[in-house]
Amino acid sequence: MSSNIIENIVRNFSKLPGIGPRASRRIILKLAQNKEKTLNDIIDGLQLLRDNINNCKLCGNIDEGEVCNICQDPKRDSSLICVVEDVSDLWAIERAQNFKGKYHILGGNLSAMSGKTIEDLNINGLVDKIKKDSNIQEIIIATSATIDGQTTAHYLQDILSQYNLKISRLSFGIPVGSELDYLDDGTIAVAFKARK
Repeated sequence: MSSNIIENIVRNFSKLPGIGPRASRRIILKLAQNKEKTLNDIIDGLQLLRDNINNCKLCGNIDEGEVCNICQDPKRDSSLICVVEDVSDLWAIERAQNFKGKYHILGGNLSAMSGKTIEDLNINGLVDKIKKDSNIQEIIIATSATIDGQTTAHYLQDILSQYNLKISRLSFGIPVGSELDYLDDGTIAVAFKARK
């Protein structure tokens, strides 16, 4: 039987995305058995995270300081703003090393299931950014392909249509390296509609 300390840590780890109680127990066991090698480094790293990482006041990314490295980078194209739901989406786009503009993070999507409304998202911040910066020429909406992501994208297109901007949306369809036989019908249908 585990101690209360271990059970409490397991419960806290289980709250993290992708980690259930079983994986939590294995992680905690490994950390407890390797206190000197790994646990101290992880504790130090988590303390640095708590004390030094902030949300960027311009885009919502997380980084050291008040403004993230992407927003500070003079080589980034400030006329292009990619609107994403969460920081993890920004990181995914950055991993592809293809987009050289700047970002705006909404903080989620419109969702009846989770109760997220327009007021819960950073849409006003996007509108303010567009009003203040006449250099912005294109808004790229990069919300997810879910129903909630599509609803959010349509809402953004509606409210942004009053501004003299190009509004584009990421294409959806067949993933690179996949075989048609393994794809669902919806993915194939979207790929046909978005064909070039």
